[in-house]
Amino acid sequence: MGVDRNVFLLGLTSLLNDTSSEIIYPLLPLFITSVLGGGPASLGLIEGVADSTASLLKLASGWLSDRRLKRKGLVVVGYAIAAVGRPLIALAAAPWHVLLIRFSDRTGKGLRSAPRDALLAASADAATWGWSFGFHRAMDHLGAVIGPLLAVLLLRVFPERYRLVFGLAAIPAAVAVAIVAWGVREPARRVPVAAMRVARQPLPAALRRFLLVVFLFTLGNSSDAFLLLRASTVGVPVALLPVLWALLHVVKSGTSVPGGGLSDRLGRRRVIILGWLIYVAVYVGFAAARTPAQMWLLFAAYGIFFGLTEGTEKALVADLVPAADRGVAFGFYHLAIGVAALPASIGFGLLWNWGGPTLAFAAGAGLAFLAAVLLALWVSPPRPAG
Repeated sequence: MGVDRNVFLLGLTSLLNDTSSEIIYPLLPLFITSVLGGGPASLGLIEGVADSTASLLKLASGWLSDRRLKRKGLVVVGYAIAAVGRPLIALAAAPWHVLLIRFSDRTGKGLRSAPRDALLAASADAATWGWSFGFHRAMDHLGAVIGPLLAVLLLRVFPERYRLVFGLAAIPAAVAVAIVAWGVREPARRVPVAAMRVARQPLPAALRRFLLVVFLFTLGNSSDAFLLLRASTVGVPVALLPVLWALLHVVKSGTSVPGGGLSDRLGRRRVIILGWLIYVAVYVGFAAARTPAQMWLLFAAYGIFFGLTEGTEKALVADLVPAADRGVAFGFYHLAIGVAALPASIGFGLLWNWGGPTLAFAAGAGLAFLAAVLLALWVSPPRPAG
């Protein structure tokens, strides 16, 4: 199957941007807790704010891209803000500094996410949306493989010099901005401008129900930083945490295209439910795990959940709305996830402090199972919007 130019370049941009981000991210829990003196609760606050703070921006940027009928400019600005702000973690002297910098990074993500997803949908054929979104996620996760491996290499060359490593992460981020700025093109409109302007309607009921279920699922899906913290508590050496993180993203990358393509053939809802049930099983495993070997297996299985669901959920959103409303629809999708992410991560951190990691992971598994049941019973299989 051929890859559209925009789909490929947006995937390459995500690969480089995530390489930059994932040089930093696997080291961040240790940096916050050991170097800056924070604990699980402060980690939950930082990651929850980082995941939630851009939610309104995602909705606003999606709405604006629909009204302007152009997406690329917002995508470029979003990547540029993240590229400038993210390496400033190298200068952090306290946990609240990291909070502000992560806020800046996620602001860039908020500006670019919904317009980028709408740009991807406009660049690909509707019959291959699952495959195309899966390809984009695969490239994104490939960057998350390269990033931690680069972090390991850099730490071998510069032992314990976390701040220098964080500063070097600016290089792939700058290249990503250049690619999206000069390589990606606004696709030709497949719908006349006049039709685009009159087609906008309230969000379909099926999409609203799906977004409510996604919100519930996300309440049980705390920041993945806790997975790294959990791995360290059962004996995974600190030096191997970036490698463990890379393994997760190898599986994510390897399963994203097949998972998205499977949804093109079997239907989005079935594939999402399967992915969510795998998530339930994995979180139960994290609650019960006691050895490093179990952690390696659980991280690999966790990657399959992402491969089945990330591209598929976005393809389902595209299925459920007309072209004129895709920007705002993706904005609401990201809003549902972002608004739930803050209480999810803060609540997870508090549960960890109060009852330990077993209780926290068990609670997440329970909410995810409830969401899977509601998706099966409450959200009807969609008819493609075209």
